[in-house]
Amino acid sequence: MILVTGGLGFIGSHTVRALAEAGDECVLLQRRTPEVPPHLAELPVHAVQADVADLDALLAVGRQYPITGIVHLAVALPWPVTDGDPIDATGRALESFLNIVRAARAWGVRRIVTASTIGVYGFGTAGALTEDMPLSLGRAHPIPTFKKVTELLAGHLSGVTDVEIVNARISGTWGPGGHMPDPFFAAPSLALAAARRTEPDLSGLLAPPHAEDALDLLYVKDTGRALALLQGADRLHHSTYNVASGHATSNADVIAAITSVEPGFRFDLPSRADDRPVSWLDITRLREDTGFAPRYDTAESATDYIAWLRAGHDR
Repeated sequence: MILVTGGLGFIGSHTVRALAEAGDECVLLQRRTPEVPPHLAELPVHAVQADVADLDALLAVGRQYPITGIVHLAVALPWPVTDGDPIDATGRALESFLNIVRAARAWGVRRIVTASTIGVYGFGTAGALTEDMPLSLGRAHPIPTFKKVTELLAGHLSGVTDVEIVNARISGTWGPGGHMPDPFFAAPSLALAAARRTEPDLSGLLAPPHAEDALDLLYVKDTGRALALLQGADRLHHSTYNVASGHATSNADVIAAITSVEPGFRFDLPSRADDRPVSWLDITRLREDTGFAPRYDTAESATDYIAWLRAGHDR
């Protein structure tokens, strides 16, 4: 039985579905409700209300269910801090991660798959980004900063306990249930505009988008399946894996894919005045150790996502 923290969330719900399709029963750890969400109700899923910051409540889950694996996707970051002390928030975030490892050790769990991010690679490098590349110690944004810290802790704890902790560096992910707008890339907002047959609203992006802006984009159903494969693999040869498509997708590529689905969709982004390095995540490790290959290309992703949005999920 697999415990999924953050199993009600965007990537988490698709990971739960992929685990169920692989034959695993799941327990969702949720802070706000003990109810299984309607979109997962037909699956072999249980829900418990607990917070990863509460070790006693977390350990109680293992007394109720025979947990054999953990996929840790719950957002436990010291950001944004809207009230309280930022040092206390950082301490709670670190304790939440350590509590997951404490629980795994108490339950005899062999593997934790924990979410990291493409953001740990930073910006400015061209070509394929591999897991063994040195990472900058610079601090550009709280999310990749904290993920780099937890990756180091995971490596240390894997070496001094009997728990295997696997870091999944998740690329730009889009699809049903995702952030709308996503502040980092335009694809979800472009799909929403196509579904509504309106002009895209890109005001929610942190920086003005351009046609050539490119990111390794992975459809969320593929992301969930990759995480399920990492959890279920008999043997993994590495502690860190890129979870990605293995190629860069530009905004122009996304617009072209959407137009192939919706010929009436017409939208142009300005071109960049400068050249920016294009990079993507190398997925050789993931492919060799789990057999993963993306099932959704950009056009198939756009088709599925727009259909989902038009089915009444665009609010």
